[in-house]
Amino acid sequence: MKIKGAPLRESERLDWIDAARGLAILGIFMVNVPAFNAPYFLYGGAGEYWSSPLSHTIQKLIDIFFQASFYTLFSFMFGFGIQMMKDRLEEKRMAYQPVIVRRLFVLTGFGLIHAFLLWHGDILLSYGVLGFSLLFFFKVNPSTLLTWAFGMLAFLVLPLTFSLYLIRNQIQGIIHRPAIQEALQNYSNGSFLDIWSQNVNDWIYANQWGNLPFLALSLIPMFLFGMYFCRQRLLHDPDVHLGSIKKIWALTGLLFFVFKAGPHLYGNPEWFQLAQDSIGGSASAIFYVLSITLLFRTSIGARLIHPLTWVGRMSLSNYILQSIISFFLFYSVGLGWYGEVSPTGNVVIVAVVFTLQTFASKAWLKKFRYGPLEWLWRTLTYGKKQPVKRKKKAAS
Repeated sequence: MKIKGAPLRESERLDWIDAARGLAILGIFMVNVPAFNAPYFLYGGAGEYWSSPLSHTIQKLIDIFFQASFYTLFSFMFGFGIQMMKDRLEEKRMAYQPVIVRRLFVLTGFGLIHAFLLWHGDILLSYGVLGFSLLFFFKVNPSTLLTWAFGMLAFLVLPLTFSLYLIRNQIQGIIHRPAIQEALQNYSNGSFLDIWSQNVNDWIYANQWGNLPFLALSLIPMFLFGMYFCRQRLLHDPDVHLGSIKKIWALTGLLFFVFKAGPHLYGNPEWFQLAQDSIGGSASAIFYVLSITLLFRTSIGARLIHPLTWVGRMSLSNYILQSIISFFLFYSVGLGWYGEVSPTGNVVIVAVVFTLQTFASKAWLKKFRYGPLEWLWRTLTYGKKQPVKRKKKAAS
């Protein structure tokens, strides 16, 4: 009898991992909404255009606690999930490469649709393409994973931060005003074709060939850290590894606050932002996932953050849904709020939409095993239609 691969069963899920994914979806949304709403976060000038003290405070808090912390957290969880899939397939004595390759191709397809029809800041396409690099790391030992991860980060951060420091006066405060005006015109007043054309232009600007090595050197290390944690089963058996978890939590917490909050004590210079995002963002991502894991060990903490598991189990569907909602709210073919919502308003939008997503996810999971896009992803990955309806209630 031929054994086929299948997604995780309900009893095999780790709630704290799902909660970490849910937190990542919240954090990514908090960063995406300001960029969806206005061109200033891509082309510069956010502080100039939103100049009130309250706006500056909100932007500073987002920069410290959200910017570069949650796409890195999602990257960590991506590497963790790929390694878990590989391990489960090997337990069933199946060839893991074909399944994982199909999974990455499907994710790349989702990313292409999302990036060019909805949101130039898409992360799925990057994960799908760069995820193929993980096929070269499955057979290396855990210490080699760490060596590559730290080596890539060092190769990215050290020489480039020094180079940026040397030209610090030339890069401080750059604002691309013609690009800002073009984006305002197309997103605020354009047709679907104008919006899609502008979206493509923004994607090309953000993903220029020269930027791709930087993208790879920031995402792949987090994939490898996630694989390492999965290999060592640090998050599978947190009680067994509690001492190591607390040490890593304290160290990453220190790096988080030094590199993310520290620069704001001396004006948050632009030349330091690469180190701020790469070191501080990577550290904060691991700090957040370990904080979730530790909170789940307490009854109060588990009850408090359990709703994040509902969002996390439908992370792909919720991520795409956030873009659809933002497309409708901000672009001219919808409500046309582009460029008109302040940082305070962005936070309100995030809070309202994410709260609604939380309860909608719970209601969906009471009737269905997966979110709609998760079901499609699994069906295409395993080459077999997956059961979607539940036989009994869940997601309590």
